[in-house]
Amino acid sequence: MVTAFWKKLFKKVSFNPFNAKTHLKLGLYGPPNGGKSTLANRICVDWLGEEMSTVSHIAHETREINIKEQVSIKNKKGRELTFSLVDTPGIATRIDYEEFLKKGLNKVEAKKRAKEATKGVIESIKWLDNMDYVVVVLDATKDPYSQVNITIIGNLQARSIPVLIAANKVDLKKASIDVIKSAFPQYPVIGISAKYGKYVEDFYEQLFKLTR
Repeated sequence: MVTAFWKKLFKKVSFNPFNAKTHLKLGLYGPPNGGKSTLANRICVDWLGEEMSTVSHIAHETREINIKEQVSIKNKKGRELTFSLVDTPGIATRIDYEEFLKKGLNKVEAKKRAKEATKGVIESIKWLDNMDYVVVVLDATKDPYSQVNITIIGNLQARSIPVLIAANKVDLKKASIDVIKSAFPQYPVIGISAKYGKYVEDFYEQLFKLTR
């Protein structure tokens, strides 16, 4: 259940980390371990030849905002799209250091990670008001009707930010794009495997449609 703290933070926080809107800001948002950083790396390797973020099987590996400026992609028609790619920490309604103890971290490290992860969530929310477009990255093997997902989508709708949903991990047998489409019919959904690059060409085409 979403606490009053997170509801209040999502609703009221406003922050401008950019001095001016000189070009598009594309944010990658979603719950932890959905594949945001993997997708960020895929985009950057495809178009810049280098990775952007660190990925891990442990949730909340990304605990700070990561930005890659001047990412330019092209479609088959020769159209070019340039944006700042913003990889954000995973949104969670509750972060407990015991989660990290279960992953093998000691108590000191676990508490430190939980504190950093909480700070990362707050930063993600602050940056939301500065996004021109958002890709919500969801694990297609998991139930999309989670409180976290509904909270994220609800706040994007409230801000009227154009959204593309990337149903990630379609390489796994339990993945279901149709369930995600049913959960959020108001937005376009594209199935991808950020890890293996499956359907990323279709994903890029959807980015052009999102920003036109």
